[in-house]
Amino acid sequence: MSELAKWGTFYAIVGSAAGALIGLQFVVVTLVAERPSLRTAMAGASFATPNIVHFGTVLLLSVLLHVPWQTIIIAAVLWGVTGFSGAVYMVIVARRLRVQTVYQMEFEDWLFLVMMPLAAHTILILSALAVSSHVYEALLGVAGATLLLLFIGIHNAWDSIAYHVFVNKPDTDRKDV
Repeated sequence: MSELAKWGTFYAIVGSAAGALIGLQFVVVTLVAERPSLRTAMAGASFATPNIVHFGTVLLLSVLLHVPWQTIIIAAVLWGVTGFSGAVYMVIVARRLRVQTVYQMEFEDWLFLVMMPLAAHTILILSALAVSSHVYEALLGVAGATLLLLFIGIHNAWDSIAYHVFVNKPDTDRKDV
């Protein structure tokens, strides 16, 4: 399908980046796990898992838009379902963030952990609805949502790592023997 063929390189790059970042997240989680902290299960579900979901969504969209569909409507339905599922998941994440007690949330946290991902998933839904009359604009919407999720995941992963390195680090100055 010619509309999707034009986006091949874009989704190859974005999908590869998402796949690599998923792998790096596993490495980082393994390293952080060696430094036990209290209440990490609640924090993982609230802060770490959404990053993997964002990167996984980018990878999924990259694959969906590389499939040689007979019609773009099939791809649109699938990215619309992906957007709807992601929006539902973001409501679950928002609830988890409200009840977690590990970290006091600030506006930037709500922006990057809930509002922007919810906006990206909403764009996917709207792009699926618009594809029958505005193919090019719908594909731009999917590309924008994909990039947004990728950069949100990068930002949130960096925030998590910075928190563990600079805030939640063990006290190495203790002289306990």
